Amino acid sequence: MTGAGATIAAARRAAAERLGVAGLPDASLDARLLLMSVCGVDPAHPGSAAQRPLTADEAERFEALLARRLAREPIARILGAAAFHGLPLILNADCLIPRGDTEALVEAALAVLPTGEPRRILDLGTGPGTILLALLTERPQATGLGIDLSAHAIAAAEANAASLGLASRVRFRSGSWAEGITETFDLVVSNPPYIPSATCEALEPEVALHDPRRALDGGADGLDAYRAILTAAPRLLAPGGRLMVEIGIGQAPDVVAIARHLGLRLISLHSDLGAVPRALVFALA
Repeated sequence: MTGAGATIAAARRAAAERLGVAGLPDASLDARLLLMSVCGVDPAHPGSAAQRPLTADEAERFEALLARRLAREPIARILGAAAFHGLPLILNADCLIPRGDTEALVEAALAVLPTGEPRRILDLGTGPGTILLALLTERPQATGLGIDLSAHAIAAAEANAASLGLASRVRFRSGSWAEGITETFDLVVSNPPYIPSATCEALEPEVALHDPRRALDGGADGLDAYRAILTAAPRLLAPGGRLMVEIGIGQAPDVVAIARHLGLRLISLHSDLGAVPRALVFALA
């Protein structure tokens, strides 16, 4: 029972059951997060608050959110927020929801960014600032520039930088990859779209229906964005600089081949927690 009069704890149990029957993973957690967003009470924690009845307004709003999740809209999209690298990030419709796989790229970047030294970072396709803000949080002397084609995504990135106290060390602007950039950087990072166009429609509904297509679709072979980024890299990198890109499953050989043709050499490859090659590190040859 999730209607008015049901206790918060009972509403959570009923919602989790409905989500589970629908085959959704993390049903209990999803029900908990949706209830917390409606009534500000964590139903997983025992206490008098979790035993109070839902008001009619709370029940109506909770049912509406539950219907959205049952329709396969991701929790992060429903709540307009997600966490990455321990940081709370607001999202909008033009932002790719952060993935845990991208932590491999962040860890690789941190390994080459000295602590306590000023370094300039460029994030191409920054979205809500996911990668760049994680790096700036860990490296207080670094500064950054984030580029995204979507002005709407840039607005989310700017809001996230402000809420995290990083606005003084980062700039964001709308643009297509490295077009118009005349500066050089110690580190260039990117999690570009890398899914082949024909594959995008076959993705799970949470992704295919709710992530921005431009953040997923990498062209016919999934490599269009890499060609643009790798072509620009030689003029973007300061002496001793590094370029790091996230890749999809099985894409390492093709991306490395493009890079070599453009005068870049592979420094290292980093895998995600599933042992899948996920991040490539390049330098000028």
